[in-house]
Amino acid sequence: MKKGKYIIDLYKNIEGKSFNVDEAVKFFIEKKRNKFDETIEVSMNLGIDPRHADQMVRGVVSLPNGNGKSMKVAVFAKEKKAEEAKLAGADVVGAEELAEDMNKGNLNYDRVIATPDMMGVVGRIGKILGPKGLMPNPKLGTVTSNVKDAVEAAKSGQVQYRAEKTGIVQAGVGKISFGSEKLVENVNTFIEAIQKARPSGAKGTFVKNISISSTMGVGINIDI
Repeated sequence: MKKGKYIIDLYKNIEGKSFNVDEAVKFFIEKKRNKFDETIEVSMNLGIDPRHADQMVRGVVSLPNGNGKSMKVAVFAKEKKAEEAKLAGADVVGAEELAEDMNKGNLNYDRVIATPDMMGVVGRIGKILGPKGLMPNPKLGTVTSNVKDAVEAAKSGQVQYRAEKTGIVQAGVGKISFGSEKLVENVNTFIEAIQKARPSGAKGTFVKNISISSTMGVGINIDI
């Protein structure tokens, strides 16, 4: 089936219908395209203005079943902490030389972690890491002396989230191959984490809309 016809058929199946999380996940599993293990994504439209510091929504959530993504992790650390990071499974561990390498444009990482004493070095390349969403941040647990736990959390499918300028938070929460039960558990965990992250400056309705989509599919609005 050509992609255009596939999408049209999906729209016909959801038009005028309401879905809960369980129904939406089962829909995507039933309509999956065989050759590709699609990612299930959750998008939440929040009643916030992220331009104001007291309305920013940002954090991390550990999904009970991982997210199905192979995470490439870089760690800024020295001596004992560097060894801990390597043993925990970090892909690259370094200090000044790692910063120099990243400064050359080698930024093929999903997560960058740093020990507090390395932030002077990391700060020099903040303008490069920041736009990529890779700048270590103590609020996200990526500036820490406990590099072992941070690396293991990243590798196990911990998801970082941050509200976009439009107030939308979104993340991939698993693969179709996970099956219905694990996907539903991951979706609900992510939604609950965002609901609990309501900032002090948020006014009125916090969660305006929730939708679930697949890589090759369409977005389905979820009953709130």
